[in-house]
Amino acid sequence: MTVELLVNVTPQETRVAVVENGMLQEVFIERARRRGLVGNIYKGVVSRVLPGMQAAFVDIGLERAAFLHASDIAQTAAEERPEQGEDNSISQLLREGETVLVQVIKDPLGTKGARLTTHITIPSRYLVFMPEVNNVGVSQRIEDESERQRLREIIQHARAEDSRGGYIVRTAAEGVDEESIVSDLYFLQRLWESVCERIESAAPREVVHEDLPLALRVLRDITDADVEKLRIDSRETFRRIEQFVRRFTPELLGKLEYYPGERPIFDLYNVDDEIQKALGRKVQLKSGGYLIIDQTEAMTTIDVNTGAYVGHRNLEETIFKTNLEAAQAIVRQLRLRNLGGIIIVDFIDMQTEEHKRQVLRALEKHIERDQANCHISEISSLGLVEMTRKRTRESLEHVLCETCPTCDGRASIKTAETVCYEIFREILREARQFDAEQLLVLASQEVVDLLLDEESTSLAELEAFIGKPIKFQVEALYTQEQFDVVLL
Repeated sequence: MTVELLVNVTPQETRVAVVENGMLQEVFIERARRRGLVGNIYKGVVSRVLPGMQAAFVDIGLERAAFLHASDIAQTAAEERPEQGEDNSISQLLREGETVLVQVIKDPLGTKGARLTTHITIPSRYLVFMPEVNNVGVSQRIEDESERQRLREIIQHARAEDSRGGYIVRTAAEGVDEESIVSDLYFLQRLWESVCERIESAAPREVVHEDLPLALRVLRDITDADVEKLRIDSRETFRRIEQFVRRFTPELLGKLEYYPGERPIFDLYNVDDEIQKALGRKVQLKSGGYLIIDQTEAMTTIDVNTGAYVGHRNLEETIFKTNLEAAQAIVRQLRLRNLGGIIIVDFIDMQTEEHKRQVLRALEKHIERDQANCHISEISSLGLVEMTRKRTRESLEHVLCETCPTCDGRASIKTAETVCYEIFREILREARQFDAEQLLVLASQEVVDLLLDEESTSLAELEAFIGKPIKFQVEALYTQEQFDVVLL
């Protein structure tokens, strides 16, 4: 498995593509006018406490108040309440108008505000610093027990002189020498000291710490040793990344490459074409089968179909091979589209239990490369797989698209015939209520054409019934569903 990172930078936005074995797997987009907020620390003000929801709304200076649940309030903050009961009621933990230090853990999604926590964490290349706790943890992805113990001892020894805060050792620290890890630890301590100084001087609702910009953030969070190239098409950004890599990830220095080519960097692997495909509902599989992906407010549903694939042996084998191929394609689409929350996969019904087990195992195997936290259930009797994927930022569709003004997000519009009959009913309603010499109907070209052609007989009967002439005017800016009936 070879991995390349492509960084495309313009004054308006930065885009990072993760390409594995020549195929786009993930894309990150950050726009100058709307940077992501995850990781930012704010000096917030509690605007409303909701005991019924065990939550509070906190004003951090954004358009919408952010959401803070009682479970996301650090225990150390709770201990400051002398009157606090054992139930950790939100009304005992927070008061309206109170200033509280919070960190964004989820960007605003749709109509929802940002999700907050008071469990502050500041990541670096090898460590995550947690000022509110005092313990040392090691990433579960580091499985070797002796390596886990070595890393734990390095941290405990380094923080012997200054035991403020706790640390989590990240996956990237596996096999790294002691000097690099200790250097990371001292860097985090100095960074936290500067944040504390900023907290003292900052006004309420002000940001006191911002996470790194996208290009540097992706480099910091890389845990994949298979990264072969990091290509950047901006000389200025290349220099910034080079300085960052020299300080924090020197092992990647030889893999950095400035791309000055005239051909856009994303064209090297047809990234823009793949992004365009990822905005559609239908995903074609190589065998001829396909997926249908529907993203809704509550969940995402994925339907697997055999399509044009007819197989070679028997129906059960055809279904099994289609489901196996779909399992790999589904994981890629989850990463590429950044789909999160509840996901329901409707695999084609399989009769053999061994086939069901292999498909589920294939899904679990492919999802291991996903950095987002995922959980997969067993295949149900209906052939459905329920899974969850942690959602921290907007999906690709929500970043690049907006609700269709014509269909208002329904993904369908009324037929011209339906609109014609609505117009007939509206004409009857208007003619009965008001006195007018004639009526004028304003509608789209498709609707007017249908009224004057196929529905001309019905129109003549309606004119005779109400005893008034009806005229029509085409409005080029009207959608197929829009019309007006005007009395003249």
